[in-house]
Amino acid sequence: MDGERVLGVDACKKGWVGVALAGGRLEAYFATHIEDLVSRAEADGEVGVVAVDMPIGLPDRGRRRADVLTRLEVGPRRNSVFMTPSRPALEAGDHVSAVAINNRLAGEGVSRQAFALREKLLQVDEWVRRLRRRVVEVHPELCFARLAGSPLPHAKSTWAGVEHRRALLASAGIAIPGDIGMAGETAGVDDVLDAAVAAWTARRVAAGTARPLPDPPEVFGDGLPCAIWA
Repeated sequence: MDGERVLGVDACKKGWVGVALAGGRLEAYFATHIEDLVSRAEADGEVGVVAVDMPIGLPDRGRRRADVLTRLEVGPRRNSVFMTPSRPALEAGDHVSAVAINNRLAGEGVSRQAFALREKLLQVDEWVRRLRRRVVEVHPELCFARLAGSPLPHAKSTWAGVEHRRALLASAGIAIPGDIGMAGETAGVDDVLDAAVAAWTARRVAAGTARPLPDPPEVFGDGLPCAIWA
């Protein structure tokens, strides 16, 4: 399984950034739509597993266990784990309506940060249904915590946080070169690191060593298995 090509994907301000791994080889990609990103990666070789930092499986009401369990495990980084709004709230046309709907269905509102992800989240929700390859949801802070053996002490926006994450990836054989093309020119440093650790998890999924939270995954009305893998 070490040679199977896998792809880690993270949303960034201008679209999506991806890191593909195959053995010791690393390639980075950028695109404005996730489907285009995966297509560009697959033009360089078949991808066995895609790991995406975006919710897959939207609740009809209430909270997803995946979010609750992940927030507990990442400890000091818990604020980076948004509670995924209900599907009806995400399908609302504006933030005010989404808050009202989610309060009724989940007993809590929807943060502006979470609602800002609405377009990309629904993009993944539509895209993942048309695929035949394996796609799993990840959260980078959970991936890094599993890689480190404990939650990370520093935020990814700090120098200490960036250096710690780069060192952890390097210890797993994932050395990100200085020049990664358009991905490096377009995505933020934290986005590239998040995509890289998502690829680390995709490699673990391919090898059968990753585990989902929860185990087994939940299934909501959309029929998609809902779990965060690491």
